[in-house]
Amino acid sequence: MNPLKIGKHTIKHPIIQGGMGLGISWDRLAGNVSKHGGLGVISAVGTGYYENKKYAKKLVEGRPLSEKDFYNKDALFKIFENARKICGDAPLGVNILYAINDYGRVVRDACEAGADIIITGAGLPTDMPEFTKDFPDVALVPIVSTDRAFKVIAKRWEKRYKRLPDAVIVEGPLSGGHQGFKYEDCFKEENQLENLIPKVREEVDKWDKNIPVIAAGGIWDREDILKFLSLGAQGVQMGTRFALTYECDASDEFKQTLLNAKKEDIILMKSPVGYPARGIRTPLIEKVEKREGPIIKCISNCVQPCNRGEEARKVGYCIADRLADAYEGNKDLGLYFSGAYAYKADRLMHVEELIKELIGE
Repeated sequence: MNPLKIGKHTIKHPIIQGGMGLGISWDRLAGNVSKHGGLGVISAVGTGYYENKKYAKKLVEGRPLSEKDFYNKDALFKIFENARKICGDAPLGVNILYAINDYGRVVRDACEAGADIIITGAGLPTDMPEFTKDFPDVALVPIVSTDRAFKVIAKRWEKRYKRLPDAVIVEGPLSGGHQGFKYEDCFKEENQLENLIPKVREEVDKWDKNIPVIAAGGIWDREDILKFLSLGAQGVQMGTRFALTYECDASDEFKQTLLNAKKEDIILMKSPVGYPARGIRTPLIEKVEKREGPIIKCISNCVQPCNRGEEARKVGYCIADRLADAYEGNKDLGLYFSGAYAYKADRLMHVEELIKELIGE
C-alpha cells in the first residue's frame, strides 16, 4: 500500500479514520490513528460535551444548553491540543458537517486550531474554500456519493476560487450515519460503492488525475482495502472499525452496544438532518416507531435542515440530544450510528493493532 498524499500532507498508510460525532472521534482516537500512520479525524460535532461537559457551562449549571455551548470553540482547540500531544506533527484532520448551523465559523475555528485537512459531508460544500482562504496549507476534502456531485463541486470551486478539492471521499450506502442517497436508492446496485468508485475516478480524471479518490462505507478488512485500491481508489476511510477500539473516545456502553449488535439490528432510519441514517435498533428506535420518544426541545439548533426542531418532531427524536445520550452511554435513549458490518466484530482492538492488521504487518 502506497502513502496517501492530500494537498501538502502525506499520510503513511492510505487509511483515514472517519470523523464520528458526538464524541466518538476526539483527541484520543484521532491522535492515536495519526500517531500510527493513518489520518486521525476529529469530529467537530457537539464539542461542548468535551471533558464531561466542562465547556457547556450553562448545562453544567443546570440550565438548558445554549446554542453556542453545544459547539464550543475553546473545546475544539483543547481537543486538537490534546491530540497533538499524542501524534506530534503528523497530519491531523477534522470532519465538519455541511448541514450544521454556522458551518463557515466552525471551519475557520478548525483552521486556527491546527487542522491539516478538513473533510465535509452531509451536503455539497460548494463554498468550502471561502472560509479557508487565509489558510492555504489546509487541504479540503468533500464527501460525495456520485460522480455528478463531484462535478458540481469542482465546477463551482474552479469558477469561484480557482482551485479544486485536494482529495474526494466517495461514500457508499453501507456507511454508518447519514447517507447521500434517498432511502430506496441505498439498495440499488448502481449505488453500491464498488460501482461508484470507477465512475467518480473517471470524472475526477477530467479535472486532475492527481486528485486522490478515497473509498468509504462498508470497508471492514485488508481484503476490502485491496479491492477498492484495485478499482481506482488511492485510499479508504473507515469509521466503525475505529469506533471499536480501546482508544475510541466513546463510552464503554457505546462500544458494547456495537459489539452486541446482530446483523438484523443494523438498519436504515430517518434523521432530522434530511438523509437516511444507518444505526442500531435500540430501545430509542422502538419508542420512536411507536411515537413514544422523548420530548423534543431543540435546545441546540444544531443542523440547518431541522428548522429548529421542526424535522425532529416529524422524525420523532432530536439528533443532538440522542447522540449525546449515546456518547454518555445511555442505552435507552442513545442514538447509536454504525456501519453495516458492525456485527462482524467480536472484540475491541488497540488502534496500533488494527492498523497493522489492515496494512498486512
